[in-house]
Amino acid sequence: MYLDTDTFSTVLKSTPLISIDLLVQNQQNQFLLGKRSNQPAKNYWFVPGGRIYKNESIGKSFDRIAKEEFGTCFSIENAKLLGLFEHFYANSVLSESISTHYVVIAYKLEVDQLVDPPDVQHTAYKWFSKNELLRCNDVHHYTKAYIV
Repeated sequence: MYLDTDTFSTVLKSTPLISIDLLVQNQQNQFLLGKRSNQPAKNYWFVPGGRIYKNESIGKSFDRIAKEEFGTCFSIENAKLLGLFEHFYANSVLSESISTHYVVIAYKLEVDQLVDPPDVQHTAYKWFSKNELLRCNDVHHYTKAYIV
């Protein structure tokens, strides 16, 4: 269920969001990151992901998020659960004054080289080696936490 702005604002002010993040690794042991175009974490390199909608199972959310982020389908059965994480931001997609709290279910997905993912939430995509990812100041620290 997609929420209108007023309802989503109330949710952001009142409760954590539950989301799925996807640490995508190719056969060259590189990780796919997108340059975020929206707050929170705007202009940082970040893993693809999205929030789980009400009455949407984790599996269905995974399918939808993978399709939205990559333009192709991936199955949760082919992903490895990395664990639960929490992300706290002072701002949100709606306002600099509304904070965001995510409870994140993180998965690792090993894939062949992806071709031209859609730019819905990101202005660009880039493959990073583990060392590049960990050293780059523009890679968000929440993304780095999935690697270490």
